[in-house]
Amino acid sequence: MPATARTHPAFAYLRARRRRPASWSDRYTSVFVLLVAAAVLGHPVAEALAGLAHRADPARLGPGLALVAAAYAGFLALARALGPVVLPAADASWLVTSPLPRRAVLGRTALLLLAAAVLAGAALGLTALWMFGAPGQLGVRLAAALVLGAAAGVGGMATAVLGQQSPAADVRLQLLIGGALSVAVLAAVLGAGPTRRVLAAVAEAPASLGAAVAGVASVVAAFLVRQAWAALDRIPARRILASSTRTARVTSAATTLDPGMLTWVAEDAHWRGRALRSRPWPRLVSRLGPASALAWQEWLRVGRRPGRLAALMGAAALPAVCASATGGGLGPAAGLLLCGALTAAAMCTAGVRRDGGDPALARMLAVDGRAVMAARAVLPALLAAAWSALALAVLQAVGALPPGAWWAFGPAVAPALAAGALRMARRRPVDHSMPVIDTPGGAVPTGPLFWALTGVDLALVGSLPTLAALASRPASVAPYLAVQAVAGAAVLAAYILRTGSGNRP
Repeated sequence: MPATARTHPAFAYLRARRRRPASWSDRYTSVFVLLVAAAVLGHPVAEALAGLAHRADPARLGPGLALVAAAYAGFLALARALGPVVLPAADASWLVTSPLPRRAVLGRTALLLLAAAVLAGAALGLTALWMFGAPGQLGVRLAAALVLGAAAGVGGMATAVLGQQSPAADVRLQLLIGGALSVAVLAAVLGAGPTRRVLAAVAEAPASLGAAVAGVASVVAAFLVRQAWAALDRIPARRILASSTRTARVTSAATTLDPGMLTWVAEDAHWRGRALRSRPWPRLVSRLGPASALAWQEWLRVGRRPGRLAALMGAAALPAVCASATGGGLGPAAGLLLCGALTAAAMCTAGVRRDGGDPALARMLAVDGRAVMAARAVLPALLAAAWSALALAVLQAVGALPPGAWWAFGPAVAPALAAGALRMARRRPVDHSMPVIDTPGGAVPTGPLFWALTGVDLALVGSLPTLAALASRPASVAPYLAVQAVAGAAVLAAYILRTGSGNRP
């Protein structure tokens, strides 16, 4: 390091911010906390490790591996979305652009990323071991699972760091995410038919083979970590500044309990700096009136992000995977079905959110509020109908549902889900002045609770016939379909009539 850099005031600031040497009280506190944690968690952890010594259930191998692969893909996607190399906004604004060595500035962040990757990977490894079981040599299999999971987590995080440094490496990271999702789909397919014997053979593989695979993965992870450490000096400052600003907004939303801010952060991060091509609007939109013109922006927004739409439709297999992983139980699968369909409907309500944040602009348009709300409900209803119909068809294909027109519940429940998504988009920020309820489990703030239930309550009430049909699995679904069609249309019509009054969108 040059002598001029060592005497730089910013470098002196970094040295001043280093933690002071640990005193005897600090060491005593650390040891005491570790002993208490070992005393409290020792017995549950020992029981959990002893429960790993079982043979794998062939029916659950495929769905379990699919969930682990999907979780790994989500881990990589989260690392890519956050940066992953970030600094506090105040430090990033001047330390990154200073002549200081980049590794000295980002060293602490790199250690935190390494620790997070090891913990996340070890958790995934333990989950995979619980799915595959450890019929013999529990110690070797446990060590191999922990090492393999930690290596996968560290290697994935290092790949994300390399992706932040180079667009070519970012393409490789996206391919890795796509590969993890492909493994999830392949595992779900292999575990649903006679080919599950392939996964059963993997579960019965000798422990030495798992140890060898873990060793190879560790070598690859170490190589990627070395590459990522060398790439810290070459990460463009603008990318670190952008990721630091984005992470600061996410942290602010989390500390102030305002989850609605996360939506704006994600949208602004995607559309900032993008050059959009101007295209002529279809003639049908202009003929249908100004309400359709206001709603057409949602169609354009969805059409400009085909990747997200494809990922959403691919996630329609998750309820079937969940049902197979739980042994055919439809409780968790029904909840996942409702959440997924509501997510599909809420994906195209950005215009409603912006109008809710700026109602004066919406009133200046002088367009009938009911007509605008009805026009904006079309696309959420269509997406919710397509997603839920596809998810129900996959559920029936894997044998979780009896014969019948279960796919028809998708179009029937879609209006209620669209109403719930529109209500979610119009909700106000969290009201922290609401009272706090004291419960035996601790204090529960009602402000975030009411915020989270706004919109979900309407979708849940409107989809009760579908949930009842999934719980009872009747021989004939025609009565439930009729009730669901009436309930869904009634919920959406009532919501449009109520919220569209007063010329409000």
